[in-house]
Amino acid sequence: MADSNRLVEQVQVRIDEFLSTRVPIVAAISPDLTPLVAFSRQFLSGGKRFRALFCYSGWQGAGSSAQDLSPIISAAAALEIFHAAALVHDDIIDNSDTRRGSASAHKLFEGMHGENAWAGSRSEFGRAAGILLGDLLLGWSDELLDEGLDAAPDQTAARLARAEFNRMRTEVTAGQYLDILEERAWLTQPEAELLDRALRVIVYKSAKYSVQAPLVIGAALAGASPAQLDTLRAFGLPLGIAYQLRDDLLGVFGDAAVTGKPSGDDLREGKRTVLVALARQGLSDTMRHDLDEQLGDPTLDEARIAALQRVILASGAVDRVEALIEANVVEAVLALEDSPIGEDAREQLRSLVERVTRRAF
Repeated sequence: MADSNRLVEQVQVRIDEFLSTRVPIVAAISPDLTPLVAFSRQFLSGGKRFRALFCYSGWQGAGSSAQDLSPIISAAAALEIFHAAALVHDDIIDNSDTRRGSASAHKLFEGMHGENAWAGSRSEFGRAAGILLGDLLLGWSDELLDEGLDAAPDQTAARLARAEFNRMRTEVTAGQYLDILEERAWLTQPEAELLDRALRVIVYKSAKYSVQAPLVIGAALAGASPAQLDTLRAFGLPLGIAYQLRDDLLGVFGDAAVTGKPSGDDLREGKRTVLVALARQGLSDTMRHDLDEQLGDPTLDEARIAALQRVILASGAVDRVEALIEANVVEAVLALEDSPIGEDAREQLRSLVERVTRRAF
């Protein structure tokens, strides 16, 4: 845990240093751009830093003995900036007003608009400015990654890490599209395919991007062998699935004071998750129709959210999701046994299994 805390601190320092170098660039264009950096700092402070931790664990798992940690710290920090960009865009797509208990980026820009009595629609300005902030963060994540890779002693390994980062960007964007597609196209899809389609969203929107890709990027940067990369992929994918399944439960049943998001937010947003797919399988036609009618209604109040929570619990879906989480955790842990991964790194990965799948935040 102490090593993890030190890594998180180093990643935060690297992010802060990087943002400081961007201040004069934007300030030279216009002082009106100050909020872009200020809001970037806000969204890049704190957080669980799981992607950075997995990136570093992959680097450790490949047996790196490098004394200069700057390349891996920069790569881990770049992943966190990329994640911040994804969250900014995700909140716009989902019409989420909050992030980690505070206003989401587009709502901050809406507030600026209102405070200054600017012309036009507050919400339109907020969404447009939020999209641009997300785009800026995406570009900055690339710049920071390149700074780290340029300093890597093994440029062949650096190119492989860059290729894995590029693949991650494509996969998570594809997964995000599949997510919004399912919210709208589920009604026209065969009933028997809905669970598999929900699982596909988990794999590409979250599992690969949250766990598997950071592991492989870190390992690739360390010059990992094909066998080590295969082990980390075999470990990372089921753990990433378990991670997102836990997140889906928290999106429906989580305590807003703990998660930083309104309780039942996924129900208001109409997320067609594995939890929902399993709930529909366990409900009568009438109750399934009622669930379908209410999912995606942004006006759901606490009483209706509580009623839907009871329906989902009664369907047996929560127990089935918990069983899926446990099965994926077992698969991930088994992938580490007799693997070409150092024992210290294996212990670190086992501790991360607990943190990402047992969390209540």
